[in-house]
Amino acid sequence: MIYPKFPSAGDTLGICAPSAGVGAKLESFNLSLETIADSGFKLTETKSVRNDAYPSAPADVRGAEFNSMFDNDNVSMVLCASGGDYCIEALPYINQELVASKPKWFCGYSDPTAIEMLLTSKLDIATIYGFNAGGWDWRPLHEFQHNGLAVLRGEIPEQHSYEFYSSKGFDDETLTYEMDAAVKWELYTPTTSSSGDSDVPGLLPSSSLKVSGRLIGGCIDVIDCLIGTPYEDLAGFCARYADDGLIWFFDNFALDPLQVQYALRKMQLKGLFDNARAIIIGRTLIPGEATDEDYLNQIGRVLADSGVPLIWNADVGHTKPSFTLINGAIGHFTFDNGSATLSMELK
Repeated sequence: MIYPKFPSAGDTLGICAPSAGVGAKLESFNLSLETIADSGFKLTETKSVRNDAYPSAPADVRGAEFNSMFDNDNVSMVLCASGGDYCIEALPYINQELVASKPKWFCGYSDPTAIEMLLTSKLDIATIYGFNAGGWDWRPLHEFQHNGLAVLRGEIPEQHSYEFYSSKGFDDETLTYEMDAAVKWELYTPTTSSSGDSDVPGLLPSSSLKVSGRLIGGCIDVIDCLIGTPYEDLAGFCARYADDGLIWFFDNFALDPLQVQYALRKMQLKGLFDNARAIIIGRTLIPGEATDEDYLNQIGRVLADSGVPLIWNADVGHTKPSFTLINGAIGHFTFDNGSATLSMELK
């Protein structure tokens, strides 16, 4: 696994927009950039970042701007400006030889999962999942945002589950993210699908887990679309790091329970969970009318008898607060009665 050099104080971070532009949210974006600059970094942006467009520019332009950040020796790390839906369009225009010859940290979350899977699974370059460049716009900053900044500096903090999360997102009246809902991580161990001891077929509630493995994951909506294209090699990644074991983490933006089951089943049938030591799934941002039980019933159909523990409703992904995770790092994960901690090693 290639771990690029972390930037030092005074180094320049490059921001590109391989998916959406940020023209519609410049005030909050600029607030976030102030936070990054106050952390000691200089910033440079590609031309399309501030476009009020979705996507930010034609796919070939977005790919070329991404490449320019890697080709610029003055740029120490690359941040994705925003999420969206169109990173996958830019993948054919990413110069993989250039990126492999000048590896740098790439940080993004949600739609940028597509680029992270390309870099980490095909090129063996570790990537950072958890923040886009506009993600530090809260005042005051929350602990999870301080943790994300620490990771950018190469300080890898131990992260812990939180007490409350924001179930409704940004509140236009208070201009804040109200932490209004209790965090409740859950742990399940797989069992026979016909077991009568569980409320969820295929899954039994458990209270504790301690596991280590190489971290890999991101937005499951994107991973599902990416599998089978020339821009991922998750099967190769799993084979190369089989001896380490894998900890998969998934951020579900809006897949319904059946879609999650299909996505996980596809991965299982491809052997991607053969050496998994745990699967962690964050809170779904847009569940529609679906309940946790609806999701767990479908997931249990996939994991029954697999031997792979499931952590559900984790602080991963679109609902905040959330962990910052390094694709390719060794994760050490401890779960105890609804609380969890994660530390990461770059080896």
